[in-house]
Order: sequence, then structure tokens, then C-alpha cells
Amino acid sequence: MSSSTSESAARSWLITGANSGFGAAFTRAALAAGDAVVAAVRRPGAMAELAAAHPDRLTVVALDVRDAEACERAVRTAESAYGRIDVLVNNAGFGTVGALEETREDELRDAMEVMFFGPMRLTRLALPGMRRRRGGAVVQLTSMGGLLAFAGVGTYAAAKGALERASEALAAEVEPLGIRVLIVEPGAFRTEFNGAIAAASSLPDYEAAVGVVRDRLAAGDGKQPGDPSKAAAALLTALALPRPPLRLPLGDDAVTAIRAKLARVESDISATPHLGTGPAINFP
Repeated sequence: MSSSTSESAARSWLITGANSGFGAAFTRAALAAGDAVVAAVRRPGAMAELAAAHPDRLTVVALDVRDAEACERAVRTAESAYGRIDVLVNNAGFGTVGALEETREDELRDAMEVMFFGPMRLTRLALPGMRRRRGGAVVQLTSMGGLLAFAGVGTYAAAKGALERASEALAAEVEPLGIRVLIVEPGAFRTEFNGAIAAASSLPDYEAAVGVVRDRLAAGDGKQPGDPSKAAAALLTALALPRPPLRLPLGDDAVTAIRAKLARVESDISATPHLGTGPAINFP
């Protein structure tokens, strides 16, 4: 990932939430590619078998991304274990479902802490080393929910959307320094995501709009169309491109939903040009 590193050279990864779902798939794919990984997880014991199979290329560290000191330790461990962080993958997160009125403030703040402040903290900690080397990649696992939202997922989409907006700015800031930013936007994949969704307390008035979303997510657990190992392969392929895209939607549902969202935005703009442009809004 660095201009001074050959394409065939092994890379060093720091991956959060590496013991399950996308994090586990990314970890295994990086190891299969001959790279080294620091796997940052809340329960290190969950990685024991994989760590034993790759003692020289897999280091496991305990990390709750809410903990600023633990984030600092994870980055120091990655830099000391393998000399650098070539690829930071901010993957740790959790799903939430509930109408915004049903969601307590502490639930909203926790979602932002884990899926926005935590990734931003780790990104800021990894950037000094990347700047010194004039190379590296920051991979932000958001979701198609980073670009769109629907009833019941406002809290989750808010956290992922905040991460997307900050990462879009970050990409423009670090591109001149040889650092890449890749925002990965998965749709429904066969991870533990649906089964671990935090549900807000429900109010009867929102049952028609939000209850169906709760039921659909629960019923779809384990039956999602996306294969995490194929997502990992797509990530490695994208990172190897001479000019990777800023965004990488993954899954038919994500691509379709994002295109539909963009079409709705264009439709909204086209519906009110007489209100938003020209003499109606600007000084003559």
C-alpha cells in the first residue's frame, strides 16, 4: 500500500471486530494472501485456534473501541509487531432497530461511540505512521445504510452515515499523502449481524412501520444472500486496483438500493428547481 513497498510485499493489517462476520472473513483472506494481521477483538479467546495456526502472522489484542486507551494499545501493538499498519479496517459494530422516538439517548450515543467515534479514534491513531511512510489504506465498514435509511434503522444509519461523511472528507485530505480511503457498503450478508441486533423498546403506534422491519431482520438471520468470504475477496481486489474507488457497495441489494436512493435525490432536486435556484433564492 505504500509507494515504497512492492505489490508483492506482505502487508500488515489492523482489523477490528475480527472474530466474526466480515472481520473474520477479512482476517482469513489477508492471512491467505500471505499478509500479517493484528486482530482486535473484545474476546481474544475466540481467536485462539486461528492464532495457533498462524503464530508468526496473527497477533490478537483485546479491544473495545469505546476505550480510548485500548485503542492506543492496539495501534502500538500493530506497529511494534509488524513494523507498520498498511491497512486499517474499522469493522467493529452492531445493528440496531427501533423508531427514533423509541430509542433512548444512551442507545443513540452508544451506537455513535462504537460506529463513529471509535473508528475515527483508530483512524487518527494510525494516520501518523501512514503519513510518515506516505502510504497506507483506511477501510471503513459502513453499510448501504451509510447512504440511505428506512423506518427502524435511523440510529444505525446515523452512525454509519456520520462515518461516511467524515471518511469522504478524510479521503480528500490524505490522497495527496499517498493514503487511500475505501468505504465498504455491504447489503445483507450471512454474518451474525441480524441475530445480534439491539432492539429498542417498542411503542404500538410504530408497529406498522417498524415492527415489520424487526420481523424481517429476525426471519432473515442466516439466510442472507451475501457470502462474507466473497466480500473479503472483493475488498482485496479493490485495494489492489491502481485507483480504488472511494465507495465499494457489496451485494445486489446494496447496489440496487443505493442506485434507487440516488435516483430519488435527483427526482427531489428536479421537482423543485423553481424554489431552489435562480432568482427565487439568490440575489438578483
